Amino acid sequence: MIKEDDLIITKHAGEKMLNEGISEEQICTALQRGAKVRQTDGYLSVYTYFSVAYKKIGDKYKIKTVFIN
Repeated sequence: MIKEDDLIITKHAGEKMLNEGISEEQICTALQRGAKVRQTDGYLSVYTYFSVAYKKIGDKYKIKTVFIN
């Protein structure tokens, strides 16, 4: 189970979270349940109405950006 403590949120992602109204809890759910697409430097997790671009670093998840689909 992914917890909020497992997230490393970049400044850009934090700003997008505020603008789009997406919480850390929602990001954790998207990482666990969303459809994963491999990208050049990480993954994109698509879940319900939003997506999360991230990179796995050890046991942590570096959140690069979030956006509404």
